[in-house]
Amino acid sequence: MDFALSPRAAEFRQRLLDFVREVVEPGSVVYVQQVHDSGDHHFHPPVMEEMKAEAKARGLWNLFLPDEHEGAGLTNLEYAPLCEIMGRHPLTAEATNCSAPDTGNMEVLHLFGTPLQQEQYLRPLLDGEIRSCFAMTEPWVASSDATNISSRIVRDGDHYVINAHKWWTSGAVSERCRFAILMGVTDPDADPHRRHSMILVPMDTPGVSVERALPVFGKSHGGGHAETLFTDVRVPAENLLGEEGSGFAIAQARLGPGRIHHCMRAIGMAERALELMCARVQMRTAFGRPLADNAVVQHQVAESRIEIEQARLLTMKAAWLMDTVGVKGARFEISAIKVVAARLATTVIDRAIQVFGGAGVSDDWPLADMYAHARTLHFVDGPDEVHLMQIARRELRAYEDFRV
Repeated sequence: MDFALSPRAAEFRQRLLDFVREVVEPGSVVYVQQVHDSGDHHFHPPVMEEMKAEAKARGLWNLFLPDEHEGAGLTNLEYAPLCEIMGRHPLTAEATNCSAPDTGNMEVLHLFGTPLQQEQYLRPLLDGEIRSCFAMTEPWVASSDATNISSRIVRDGDHYVINAHKWWTSGAVSERCRFAILMGVTDPDADPHRRHSMILVPMDTPGVSVERALPVFGKSHGGGHAETLFTDVRVPAENLLGEEGSGFAIAQARLGPGRIHHCMRAIGMAERALELMCARVQMRTAFGRPLADNAVVQHQVAESRIEIEQARLLTMKAAWLMDTVGVKGARFEISAIKVVAARLATTVIDRAIQVFGGAGVSDDWPLADMYAHARTLHFVDGPDEVHLMQIARRELRAYEDFRV
């Protein structure tokens, strides 16, 4: 594995850094003001469309998509450092059309969508004209085991009828959200991993209801997360993604790259938190000396740097394996980084909050917002415990002959 950025990746990285400095950072101030003036946490401010137009003009659009005809044509390894920059400056992801859950939904449609589905749903997403949501998690079952999903998708002539109660439907609160990719049971009698299917559901279909937004630690913004109901929702049979029973296979294809994206953004958040912490301890004095001279603080700074470097190396290795042997071949490394990156982000951000004191938990600084997001990464795309279980099973398999 070569640790040097490819010339193409290095060029994109510099262009993205310039874009953040020249467009995103000043635009963020306007963004916050426009949302505040609207009185709606989920308001889509006009300045975002201005940032998106500039990103398109600079060729910084759909960077996540490896298809060079529709995206930037970058590999996972090349995209990873760009995703880290997006973690440091969150509005960058939407401005470059690289926001979840749209990225995962675009990948699914790109890989499994029919030409008609791609025309109706993928094209507007690729162009940044609409947003989408992903409806998988349910409130009454343990989502750590996805075979628990109980939503029903029943064939009725040329249509499917959907009945589902979902929550944490990411992106559904946005007024620009036009459709959901929903996962539900099409054959309850099939093998547990062949019971489920995915289907495209326009949000304006009769029977679709966004019941409420679900704040995270009291914070709610952007496309948000929602509790959603699908009551006797009828959609054309042509809206099915892939074939009946392929829901789990599609989900795994969707989640592999998405986990890389989450992890690199988490590393970017940790880097920003460490920068804020280092600046703060140089500026603050307690008990007659700068906090930076305190051995406990120095220990926290050093531990944070070491942990960030470790997490980045493991994540880059996982990205490299995905590029060379595929998602299946990298599944254990993907599980490992999913645990490590979430742990890293919450730990480093928490240290920064402690150094900042009361200011750290206020909205005067971004740390509280960052922590709220980082904490969710311990169960987004599979909880830590499931990933640890998978890793342990692989390690223990080689020693089964020792079992008595």
